[in-house]
Amino acid sequence: MITTIKEMQNKISYLKSTGKTIGYVPTMGYLHEGHKALMEKAKEENEILVISIFVNPLQFGPGEDFNAYPRDINHDQMIAEEMGVNYIFYPSVEEMYPVTPSLSVRVEKRTDVLCGKSRPGHFDGVATVLTKLFHIIMPDRVYFGMKDAQQVAVVDGLINDFNFPIKLVPVPTVREVDGLAKSSRNIHLQSGERVEAKELYQSLMLAERLTLEGERSPDEIIQSMKDSLNARCRAEIDYVEIYSYPELERLTTLKGKVLIALAVKFSKVRLIDNLILDLDNWGN
Repeated sequence: MITTIKEMQNKISYLKSTGKTIGYVPTMGYLHEGHKALMEKAKEENEILVISIFVNPLQFGPGEDFNAYPRDINHDQMIAEEMGVNYIFYPSVEEMYPVTPSLSVRVEKRTDVLCGKSRPGHFDGVATVLTKLFHIIMPDRVYFGMKDAQQVAVVDGLINDFNFPIKLVPVPTVREVDGLAKSSRNIHLQSGERVEAKELYQSLMLAERLTLEGERSPDEIIQSMKDSLNARCRAEIDYVEIYSYPELERLTTLKGKVLIALAVKFSKVRLIDNLILDLDNWGN
């Protein structure tokens, strides 16, 4: 485990000089099956696997408790060892931000919808810390889960706009047997809520079925999903939205690659999920 930027950069520089390929999985820790899928994919495609564990304060907004985010470094080290991780970068907040930053990265597009709409500044914090981490770790490939499709879209923009020599590798969402997307936040679901939480995935399957049957109206699909959720789930719907992907622009009719996404609030946790359909390659 490496805790300082200088040591991490020195190690990476040496590995690069020997021609090793580096796969990188950024995390905020409390590792679960979703992270394992990212690490497994990175291990398959690279000679060296690096993960970072850093709860980034810049992406927590007002009312979001940075200190309450789940942490368990001993557990994370065990998972990393199990998955064959070569290096864990585990810096402190003071190491990453020794002084108040003199600048930050501001994301101009793809953030005024979905979770970004209710979390102003969140993706600025994500892009800022990733810019630092990309420079520190200098990976050949970086791996993100599609459960947070908006984050993947923002990272895609960051890499392309700033010309990072990094390949973005999106990895499909890892799910429980009943379809619920795996997340560290699932531990906050009460027993009855856990049963209802499967309806998030079921509503996405409804959207896919309607599209297969020929429905192309985003409004009709969104309403059907909301009706299904309200009938089977007592949680509060935060949003159900459909956009082009990865541009995240509104559609009047479904075409091309589309993102169908939702967020639902239970008593102590807010869950997100999504589905991407490529209508140009439907059935291929």
